[in-house]
Amino acid sequence: MRVLGVDPGLTRCGLGVVDGKPGKACLVAVGVVRTPSDGDPGERLVFLEKELNAWVDRFDPDVIAIERVFADVNVASVMTTAHATAIALLIAAKREIPVAFHTPTEVKAAVTGDGRAGKAQVTSMVTRILKLKQRPKPADAADALALAICHTWRGGTEQRYAA
Repeated sequence: MRVLGVDPGLTRCGLGVVDGKPGKACLVAVGVVRTPSDGDPGERLVFLEKELNAWVDRFDPDVIAIERVFADVNVASVMTTAHATAIALLIAAKREIPVAFHTPTEVKAAVTGDGRAGKAQVTSMVTRILKLKQRPKPADAADALALAICHTWRGGTEQRYAA
């Protein structure tokens, strides 16, 4: 199974592609799409859509795993994360690619065995699981890979979107 993990964000959107099955995962690609925080929101979303489409074209995932947005004190941050999530959902719907949402706690538990693990521990385990020579940076990239690993290992509820 090929999974595209998306750690949604408008300033930094982590992307990670993993091939695998339960208990085994192999890195295909990792990266981060960046947009300027002071840029026009519409233009930033168009750029993110273009970049995500390029990743889907290049890597042809079987499923897209997205971090489930959770409520936070910083409403502005939650809103931009939700906007980035919507772009990933739109792309999946147009291409009829199944989507799976995973909570941060679920991802941490799948990758580290502890749902309360910190970012450093998640990054360390992603590095070990994928047998990488260097830790993926920034944390958004490692989080996207963790999402892809979580889905590969655990599966999950997928929603097939029809265009």
